[in-house]
Amino acid sequence: MTAHILVTNDDGVHSPGLLALKQALEAVGQVTVFAPDRNWSAAGHSKTMHKPLRIQQVTLADGTAAYTTNGAPSDCVGLALLGAIPQQPGLVVSGINQGPNLGHDITYSGTVAGAMEAVVGGVPAIAVSLDARSWDDFAAVTGTVTRLARLILAHGLPENVLFNVNAPALPSDQVRGAVVTRLGRRVYRDVLVERTDPKGQPYYWIGGEPPGGVEEDGTDIGALARGYISVTPLSMDMTDYGFMEHLRQWLAGKD
Repeated sequence: MTAHILVTNDDGVHSPGLLALKQALEAVGQVTVFAPDRNWSAAGHSKTMHKPLRIQQVTLADGTAAYTTNGAPSDCVGLALLGAIPQQPGLVVSGINQGPNLGHDITYSGTVAGAMEAVVGGVPAIAVSLDARSWDDFAAVTGTVTRLARLILAHGLPENVLFNVNAPALPSDQVRGAVVTRLGRRVYRDVLVERTDPKGQPYYWIGGEPPGGVEEDGTDIGALARGYISVTPLSMDMTDYGFMEHLRQWLAGKD
């Protein structure tokens, strides 16, 4: 039976990264695109409950059809898994995001949220990002994702697990390969920008320089700094099992 793969993103349905991902995954199985009608960067794992969701069909740059909605990336996946598209997917791939999702970025990322929503629904998933805001050479990262997709469809993934893939902003022939990593430590440089509107009322932007990170061996941040694609297995079970006994001691008054 031909595999069915759902492709989504958080940059919007007409993003070049989404089209490159969709075209690459067509070598693996039947691909359906269901992505937001606008940019939802940093949307996190949101769920639209306060307004109706509408679905439309659009045409991608290669002439193929896609679904789009006014909801977030996680809404796209949720709608699909609830039956809004004709066939249930066996794999969800979210991306290719314009910009990396490393370390604590995963808690903000709409790209990762799309993959997380799939795992909540019992479907294996991959989130894919590239460390560039404007890029057109996707061959290295799509090659890695295609290989991972074949492996997942053949062997499955453990419960609650998804893959977070990040690629460096390098020409594909300069990418040194793919490595398994853990989450690194992001360094955010956010600043509060206060301004005044024409009525004299203050308003605020969260601004600042792009985040950096600690280039430690074995981490996603370190891998990209060294020219590798990082593949980080993430678990939706965020329980800190190592701290549970300490917490029991605290609650028992044995601090």
